[in-house]
Amino acid sequence: MLAIAIAVTMAVLDSAVANIALPAIARQLGVSPAESVWVINAYQLAIVVLLLPVAALGERIGYRRVYIAGLALFTIGSLACALSPTLSILIVARVAQGLGAAGIMGVNGALVRFTYPQKSLGHGVGLNALVVSVAGAIGPTVASGILAIGPWQWLFAVNVPIGIVNIVFAARVLPWSTLSNKSLDWRSATLSALTFGLFFIGVDTLTHGPNQGALAASELVIAVLAGVALFRRERHEARPLIPIDLLRIPVFGLSTATSICSFAAYMLAFLALPFWFQSVLHRDQVQTGLLMTPWPVGVGLVAPLAGRLADRIPAAILGSAGLLVLAVGLALLSQLTADAPTLDILWRMALCGLGFGFFQAPNNRTMLGSAPRDRAGAAGGMLATARLTGMTGGATIAALLFRVVPQDAEHVCLLVAVALAIGGCIASLSRLGARAAAPVA
Repeated sequence: MLAIAIAVTMAVLDSAVANIALPAIARQLGVSPAESVWVINAYQLAIVVLLLPVAALGERIGYRRVYIAGLALFTIGSLACALSPTLSILIVARVAQGLGAAGIMGVNGALVRFTYPQKSLGHGVGLNALVVSVAGAIGPTVASGILAIGPWQWLFAVNVPIGIVNIVFAARVLPWSTLSNKSLDWRSATLSALTFGLFFIGVDTLTHGPNQGALAASELVIAVLAGVALFRRERHEARPLIPIDLLRIPVFGLSTATSICSFAAYMLAFLALPFWFQSVLHRDQVQTGLLMTPWPVGVGLVAPLAGRLADRIPAAILGSAGLLVLAVGLALLSQLTADAPTLDILWRMALCGLGFGFFQAPNNRTMLGSAPRDRAGAAGGMLATARLTGMTGGATIAALLFRVVPQDAEHVCLLVAVALAIGGCIASLSRLGARAAAPVA
C-alpha cells in the first residue's frame, strides 16, 4: 500500500503544483498566460485519453507491470519537464507525464483490490481516498514551499529521485494479479481515445465563448460518432474496453452515476467558492486559501472511518447520508452574507468535506467490490473516468453560468451544486434495491 500511495501522491500532486507555477513558467519561457494553460491541459488530457485502455491492458499483462511502467514514464517525463527550454518541449514532456500518470491511476483501484482481502477492502479504499485527499490538499502548499527556495523546474525535478526509489520498491512488493488471455483491441483503444479526448477538448472549447461554437460542435460531434462506433463494436464482447458489462450491473451503474453527480457538485463548488469568498464575502487571496482548507481536511479525516464502515454498512446508506450532508453544507454556504464571521464559513466548509468523505470511500469500495475480481482493472478505470467526467461536467456548467448570469454566478453555481449532490444522494439510495443484483466478488 505504501508503494501504491507514493506513486498516487506524485500523480495527484502534479495536477495541483503546476497551477501555482504557471505565472513563473509564462514569464521565464516568454509566453502568454493563455498559452501556458496547456501545461495543465496537456497533462489532464493525456490521463483522460488513456485511463480505460491502460486499465484493459492491466487485465492482459498484469496491473503491477502497467503501474511500474507508468511510474517509470512519469519519472522520465518529470525529468524532461525540469530540463525543458521551451513551452513546446515542456508540453510534450507534460504529455509523457500524463501518460505515465494514466498508468498509475488507471490500475490503482485494481491493485488495492488485489492488496486487501475482500473483508477489508473498504479499509484499503478508505486509505487510498485519504492519500488522494491529502495530496490534493497539500499541493498548493508544497508548490509554494518549493517555489520559495528554487525555480519552477524544481517542482518536476523532485519527482525523479522519489520515482526511482519507488520503482525499485514497487517491483519488490506489489501483488501479482490474474491475467486475461485476450489481446488488447487497439482499434477500440483508438476509438476510446478519440471519444474521451475530443469530448473533453470540445467541452473546453465550448467554454471559450460563442465564437468557438462551430469548432466545439464539430469536436463534440466527432466524439459522439466515435463513441457510438465504440459501443457498437464492444457491446457483445465478453471483456469490453469500455466496461459495458459492468455498467449493466445495477449496483455498479448506480455507483457510477453517483460518482459523476457528486464530483460535478464538488468541482462546481470549488470553482465558485473562491469567487464567492472574495467578491461577496470580501476576503483576500490568502484568506480564501485558508477558508478552502477545511473541505479537503474533512475528507481526509473521515475517509478511513467511512472505508472501515463500508465493510459492514451498505454504501447506499453511507453515501446517501454523506451526500445529504454535502448538500446541506453547500446550501448553508450559499446563504452567507458579507458580514459572516470566519468561523461560520469554516464549519460549513468542514461539513461539506465530512459529507463528501463519507460518500467517496464507500462509493469507491462498492464500484470495486461489485465487479468480478478478474474485472478489477476495468472497474478501477471506470472509477477514475467517472471522477474526471463529473469534474469536467462541473467545470463546464460553472463556465457557462459565469457567462450567462455573471452578476450572480457564484450563488447559482452553489445552488446547482446542491441539486447535483441531491441527485447523487438519490442515485446512491437507489442501490439499496439493487444490492442483490451485484455479483459475488
